[in-house]
Amino acid sequence: MRGRSRSAAVLAAAALMTLGPGVPGASAAAVPRIDLRVLVVDNGDSSVDAVTAELRSTGIPYTRLDLNDPDRPAVTAGFLGDTVDGTPRARYQGVVLPNEAPFGADSAEQAALEAYERTYGIPQVDAYTWAHPGVGLDHTGEGGWAGALDGREATVTAAGRASWFGYLDGPLTFEDNAPAVQESYGYVARPREGFTSYVDIPVPGGTGRGSLVGEYAHDGRRELVVTFAYNRHQRQFRALARGIVEWLTEGVHLGRARNHLAVHVDDVLASDARWDTGRNCTPGDIDCAGGGEDTTAPIRMTAADAAYAAQWQRERGLTLDMVYNAGSGEEWKAEHGGSDPLADRLLADRAQYRWINHTYTHPFLGCVQDTSTVPWSCAKNADGSTRWTSRAEIAAQIRDNHTWGLLRGLPLDRTELVTGEHSGLRILPQQPQDNPNLAGALADTGVRWIASDNSREPQQRPVGGAETVPRHPMNVYYNVGTEAEMTDEYNWIYTSKADGGSGVCEDNPASTCLDEPLDTATGYDDFIVPQEARTALGHVLANDPRPHYVHQSNLAEDRLLYPVLDRVLADYRALFAGNTPLENPRHAAIGTELKRRAAWQAALDQGRVTAYRTGGTVTVRAPSGTHVPFTAPEGTRRQLLLGTTAFGTPYAGARSAWTTPDVLQSAVTLKLP
Repeated sequence: MRGRSRSAAVLAAAALMTLGPGVPGASAAAVPRIDLRVLVVDNGDSSVDAVTAELRSTGIPYTRLDLNDPDRPAVTAGFLGDTVDGTPRARYQGVVLPNEAPFGADSAEQAALEAYERTYGIPQVDAYTWAHPGVGLDHTGEGGWAGALDGREATVTAAGRASWFGYLDGPLTFEDNAPAVQESYGYVARPREGFTSYVDIPVPGGTGRGSLVGEYAHDGRRELVVTFAYNRHQRQFRALARGIVEWLTEGVHLGRARNHLAVHVDDVLASDARWDTGRNCTPGDIDCAGGGEDTTAPIRMTAADAAYAAQWQRERGLTLDMVYNAGSGEEWKAEHGGSDPLADRLLADRAQYRWINHTYTHPFLGCVQDTSTVPWSCAKNADGSTRWTSRAEIAAQIRDNHTWGLLRGLPLDRTELVTGEHSGLRILPQQPQDNPNLAGALADTGVRWIASDNSREPQQRPVGGAETVPRHPMNVYYNVGTEAEMTDEYNWIYTSKADGGSGVCEDNPASTCLDEPLDTATGYDDFIVPQEARTALGHVLANDPRPHYVHQSNLAEDRLLYPVLDRVLADYRALFAGNTPLENPRHAAIGTELKRRAAWQAALDQGRVTAYRTGGTVTVRAPSGTHVPFTAPEGTRRQLLLGTTAFGTPYAGARSAWTTPDVLQSAVTLKLP
């Protein structure tokens, strides 16, 4: 169950007191309007940045007040509230502060904020503070403790599970990624009267348990007190972020958040070239120097690998997206006596997967590549203009692959496409623009969602009438089939020249070098798997729907993908309750989600959305056709012209949905339970 609703608190307050200064003409019986917007008071700390990032990714509007800006507006009663058509209005439904008193305990601004919170029942998040009686906790010297939390295990209390953190099930272990580096620091202390702990930990070296996150109710106000430091990327914050925001908004807010995991397996039915551990490159790649005949065998799934993939899906409850090249498969079949047990097995299990068009033979669909130099360049016509792959050739690659799939009963969506190497889209530095023939070919073949590489282009963008769907590349390489090969290539990329590596990690400011090369016998399981699983789970917990992508080679031979995904799934399911399942959307659904989010954020930035609650009624006004994301408690109903209907779908103990305003009223009206 949730805590006491704010509407009840506000109604009680309205019946008992006259609304404070800055609310002209307010009567004691007036039910105030509370705007669905959050005030963020920012001093530059990572904790405030983390909460702000969660608000933005969820789609919650907020106003940022920069304490380091000498020209910022002062926090006064008039800044926080006013009247609209004679109704008292609170401009903010919640307040995020860097600590309990960022303006100074005896300042006029702090007094105005506290009076505002009392008057309207507005909650306050203290993003990070130390343990002391002013926030409802003993000093750490009174049976508590302060120090590094790295690797320590915290628990959601019974009170936390019964309220805003009920989506968490198992223990929450603080990250300890580098034993020699302190990554988290916190204060662990016993609660005093008025304090309810939501997340606690055994007192190190002491007795009993001390709070790390809890609610302090006092003096007519409520604060969520967080006593450990964090940033937006750390798993402990990512796991708790939803609960912090739900507490702040009492579960009634614009925006919605789900945890997503989609995995695209590229090059299905094709084969992938193999890393040469002697030459430290991939034969066949244009930058693989050294000459000589390619003696490495290509990597291709077998029928047994396909059977294992289907079994793994059934046991893990996660559907893979098979991104296929039919023409490459047909070529392989012709070269191997006219039979292909892999294709036969995959087609027999066709309904167990999702399938995405990857073009017929995986050609490069951008400019015509001139490979006479390293790196390659775009070939030129006689007049000096760039030579491009034609619109007809691009369309044929898309159409032929789709037709092959339809004839074999694949469950396809014509609007989805992944081009080979994301080609056709711009790629720096050689091809700084999209192939001008690409947009027309996409229109000719009905493609609306074309994959892009998130490491190059993290934002969705239009390509003619289509939109990109950025995908996260996983550090499980396309050109390796065994753990030893994977570790060898990883060492080449991430070790210094002095340690036998390429030195790329030394030259690239965005990279770091390993302290020493990984053992090729153990490095994959001991280092690469946990590292990659941690990265992928970070995307999942950040409300990021973008798919991850790997290659069919990662399902072959040593089947390198499965240990990573097993780690992600195990860690997720150990932490989250059954009411917060992983969402596993397909390519088109992810594209739609990203497009709606971008349009929603634009509407907020342009001031085209008005949302507020008055008692138990929520009103959202937005331009006709706008998709509005909203989250509300169980039991919320949507008001329609001819009655009401249940709102949203359940997730993490609440209900949420994308919805559109009523045509006649240009508004969404919700009745809270």
